[in-house]
Amino acid sequence: MGMTHGSIPASVATAVLATALVTGCEPSKPKPVSSTTPPIETRKTIGKTTQNIMPLADALQQGGQMAEMSITGGGLDAVTSDAYRTSVGKIGIMAVEHQMQLVEAEHGPKPMDYDEFMTRVIGKGKPDGMQLPMLPYYQEWAYDPETKKLVVVEFPLKKEQRQQETTGASGL
Repeated sequence: MGMTHGSIPASVATAVLATALVTGCEPSKPKPVSSTTPPIETRKTIGKTTQNIMPLADALQQGGQMAEMSITGGGLDAVTSDAYRTSVGKIGIMAVEHQMQLVEAEHGPKPMDYDEFMTRVIGKGKPDGMQLPMLPYYQEWAYDPETKKLVVVEFPLKKEQRQQETTGASGL
C-alpha cells in the first residue's frame, strides 16, 4: 500500500522542502561555492609533465590529504580513471626514488631539505631536470623532507568545488 504523489498535502511537501533547503540535508558538507570564489581550473594530464612539487607541510596546511594510492572506484569509468591516476602517481614516485638513489650514491646519504631536493633530484628549471607526470587538478606532488619521499596530495575541496560548478549545489 504505497502513497501516491497526490496524497501528500501541498503544505506538508512545502514544509519538508523548505526545511531541507534551510537546514541542509548533509550538515557535514562544506558551504556552497560563493560568487567570489574563483572557478577551479582543470588541466590536461595525458602526455603532460611538470616540475611543480610542494613542500608537504605547505600542502597539508592548504587542506591537502595524502592521496589514496589504490583503485577504489566503482563502475568502469571510475576504475579506469583510478587505475590511470594511481599508476601515474606510483611511477612518478618510483622515478624520484631512483634519482634519489643516484644522488645519494654520488654525494652520500644526508638529510635533504626541500630546496636541496628540488635542486639535486628534480633539477627544477634545468634542461635535463626530471619531468613528472601531470596529476589531475585536485592532486599535487609534494616532498616530505622527514621521510625523504615524494608523495601525492589530494585536495578534496577542489574536487567538491568543481563538482558544484559542473552539477550545481544539488549534485545532479
